[in-house]
Amino acid sequence: MTNYIPGPATGARVQKDGEKWTLILARDLRHSPEKVWQALTDPAQLREWAPFDVDASLGTVGTVKLTWLGAQPVPVETKVKRVDAPKVLEYGDIRWELEALGGGTRLTLWITIPPKFVSMGAAGWHICFDVLDRYLAGTPIGRVAGGEAIKFEGWRRLNAEYAKQFGIETPNWPPQPAQKS
Repeated sequence: MTNYIPGPATGARVQKDGEKWTLILARDLRHSPEKVWQALTDPAQLREWAPFDVDASLGTVGTVKLTWLGAQPVPVETKVKRVDAPKVLEYGDIRWELEALGGGTRLTLWITIPPKFVSMGAAGWHICFDVLDRYLAGTPIGRVAGGEAIKFEGWRRLNAEYAKQFGIETPNWPPQPAQKS
């Protein structure tokens, strides 16, 4: 990773429905919907920026094995439910919406996340969007996801900023030692 420092926590909101919360994160990218669509569906391109790997294209309705990056990655069978290229893609608890915007794309992610993880998820996806933008621009910085992301100071700052925006307590993750007074 180069000297990447994420910008402030922006472009996110949460829809709350009891214990089911949906994180909605939008970003304007300077790339065409077709180019962004390829990065959302092609397994090789997903490995450049996404917090998971897949064993097949997400561009076809059907079942794929999706493996979230983390301490113990486990492939999970995931159903690709909707493919409306290059506008809407749905699989598992994730929906992507792409809207042509000038010469670029407004990319919106909708993902169901348990409330205690919503600020962490927002921080992680914020970084993934930054990595995606740089990858598509031809200036890749390498994937920053899973365990690598939470070690990153920018992730910790974003986690705290999003927690404040969402009106929740900042999760102590990864657990930090108690401060001595």
